Amino acid sequence: MVLFEKKEDKNNSLIKEVRLQLRTELTELEKVLVWFEKIAHPYLVQECLWKCKLALAEGFTNTVIYAHKDLPPVVPIIVEVNLYSYVIEIRIWDIGPKFDLLTKLAQIEQDKSSPLEKENYRGLFFMKNLTDELNYIRVADRRNCLILRKHFQQLIIDN
Repeated sequence: MVLFEKKEDKNNSLIKEVRLQLRTELTELEKVLVWFEKIAHPYLVQECLWKCKLALAEGFTNTVIYAHKDLPPVVPIIVEVNLYSYVIEIRIWDIGPKFDLLTKLAQIEQDKSSPLEKENYRGLFFMKNLTDELNYIRVADRRNCLILRKHFQQLIIDN
C-alpha cells in the first residue's frame, strides 16, 4: 500500500475530469455509483471498475455517517473523478472535522483482531486494500478531501 504522493508523469495525461455535487444523505449513494459507472466503465477493465466502485461507496458512506454526522442534508459532498492514462483518482470533499487517516490506519494495523470484525473501521480497511494510494487532507478553508487512486495497466479505448 502506497499512500498518496503527487507525481508528475508526462505519459500519464488527463483523459477525463468530472465532478458531482451530492446531498449529505445515504440515499445519494446509488446516484453517485451510477454516475461513476457511466464515467469509468468505458475505460476500465471490470475488476478495476469494481474495486473503485466499492472504495467510492465506502468513502461516500463514511463521509455521510462520520464527517457530516452533525450537519444538515443540504450540506454538499463533492465527488470528483480524474481519469488519467494509467490512474483513476477519486476525490471526496467534505466539511467535517479534521481526521488523521494515517494514525487511524496505523491503529487498525496494530490491532490484533480482524478489521472485518469491527464495523467502525471496515470501510477504511476496504479503501486501503482496494486502492493503490489513499490519503485524507485538510485544506485552508476547513474542507477535507479523501483521495483514492487506483493504477491500471492500460485504458480500454475500444468499447
